[in-house]
Amino acid sequence: MHDNRYRHPHPGRIGRLFERLAHSSRLADARQAVLSRLPFLTLASEVRDVIYVSWLVDAEAAQALLPPGTPLWQRNGKTPFTVLTYRHGHFGPALLGPLRRALPSPLQSNWRLYLAHTPPGAPDVACVFFLKNVMDSLPYALGTRLFSDLLPTHLAASMAHEVTATQVRCAITPGSGSAPALDIDCRFGEQQLDGDWQAMFGSWRDAVAFLACQDAAVAPVPRNGRLAYGEISLPVDLTQVRALSPRLADYGLDDVLPPVSAPFAFLVPAVAFRALSERLLPRAAPA
Repeated sequence: MHDNRYRHPHPGRIGRLFERLAHSSRLADARQAVLSRLPFLTLASEVRDVIYVSWLVDAEAAQALLPPGTPLWQRNGKTPFTVLTYRHGHFGPALLGPLRRALPSPLQSNWRLYLAHTPPGAPDVACVFFLKNVMDSLPYALGTRLFSDLLPTHLAASMAHEVTATQVRCAITPGSGSAPALDIDCRFGEQQLDGDWQAMFGSWRDAVAFLACQDAAVAPVPRNGRLAYGEISLPVDLTQVRALSPRLADYGLDDVLPPVSAPFAFLVPAVAFRALSERLLPRAAPA
């Protein structure tokens, strides 16, 4: 399984303190014991400028990164791998209502694979598996590490996210930390698929719907060998999605998941995101 341990982007005494907090099983177990008995605090964000860039990768190599009970969706030995990067819109508890406008709007990047079905113990809905999550805000990155099992977030040394009338760009600089590197540069293009993507999905709209529309996500919890499962609301309006044509698309896992296709990219201008639940799934039965 791919390593998701946190390493701070700036070495030193403070960085080592943050690393100890991020890896504290005692704190995580105490948080789980308390929060599992309370109603989930729904989180909300008016997300904007979501840049999706996807590659087809070897399904066997991708499956090796996942724990038992999480079978990949695949066709003819290939599976999609997606990096999406976006700007939050005042990310925080929905119950704050208008007061949420006082909260920051950090950048975030999700790196994920797609499951054939949800693991045992979860409803059968469209579901992704989180490989990496990256943010440019220390309070949010450390907060997700301390208060969530679903988002083992890495802090970038810096992130860039630019959308203009003619092109988009996003980048992650990891510094000395555990965030993956990213450098994406695209121009707006036509709604078309190349041969590999055409063979897998048939149409541009069907490819976008599969890659962008999910109801849940899972992530491994190494301290107890279980999976975290979270339900989300992500009502993407497919009529507003804009096609992108990548000029440069480099990502920091290509030595682990080398692409076997050209990248497929698009932009979702805005979507009202909600995190609706999070819980630990039962341990997988021995094979």
